[in-house]
Amino acid sequence: METRVSAILKRKGSNIVTAVPDQSVAAFACQLHAHRIGATPVVDAENHVIGMISERDVIRGIVEHGAKVLTMPVRSLMTTLVSTCAMEDRIGDVLDMITRNRTRHIPVVTDGKLEGIVTIGDVVAQLLEEARFEVDSLRTYITSP
Repeated sequence: METRVSAILKRKGSNIVTAVPDQSVAAFACQLHAHRIGATPVVDAENHVIGMISERDVIRGIVEHGAKVLTMPVRSLMTTLVSTCAMEDRIGDVLDMITRNRTRHIPVVTDGKLEGIVTIGDVVAQLLEEARFEVDSLRTYITSP
């Protein structure tokens, strides 16, 4: 049985840093820096994911708009087509989504509301842990009398 998204969130917790559409890009950049992260979901008042915004979006905004981008709202830079996953999704499927969509952050949604976020690092760490367990189990099996 393959690990589910819920197992990753159980281990890492579901504390999520989010942005809101009217938040300034400058405030968003400070938030990224303070939490040492690279992207956040953008949520509405009911905690529905309406977009994603990343440090790459800010850089692109600087190139396109110059310094005035810092006073623009997050909504002007966010990506609105967001791939999401559910708690019961298999991490292999999430990894396929990350690869196919060339993204690093996948919001976890239940009944339309944000429950957590899974990153490529979370998925890789889980897969490595599973591989180590399999190797250790095989070694024990082979070396046991």
